[in-house]
Amino acid sequence: MQEVENELKNNGSDKKVYELGYLLVSTIGQEDVPVNYGNLKELVSSFGGEIIADEVPKMINLAYSMRKVISNVRHKFNTAYFGWTKFFMVPGQALELKKHLDLDQNFIRFLILKTVKENTIAAKRFVRSEGYRRVPTVKRPMESGAVTPIDKEEIDKEIDALVAV
Repeated sequence: MQEVENELKNNGSDKKVYELGYLLVSTIGQEDVPVNYGNLKELVSSFGGEIIADEVPKMINLAYSMRKVISNVRHKFNTAYFGWTKFFMVPGQALELKKHLDLDQNFIRFLILKTVKENTIAAKRFVRSEGYRRVPTVKRPMESGAVTPIDKEEIDKEIDALVAV
């Protein structure tokens, strides 16, 4: 019984790893993006968060148009600044951070996820283009190691037939 109570007390104070992914409105000037980025880092720190890793927001094209009401005016965004931050924080404080971010007019959308401390960025892999096709190979069974002689005249006839097509 004592162990269960201690575990419940510790869960309230144990910090978890979170990742915040966000889209900032594109109406922010390029020179003001670092300011907003710094303000976000300070906000996370003010709620008791310890930043592990982050990335400065970069302008991206959105897959679809997003709408955000700012000062009772509906705005449509096709581009936004995308950034992310990974941090340690107490779960209760993460909820408070979410409430504060909901009120911020500079965020189109954001997502806070529970994650792991390790680097989870996938390595870039080689992707074949659609024009590349591997030619299937036909395997012929070996006839007890015997090699059949090549008839050069027969090969020339087949080549001429293929070229004529």
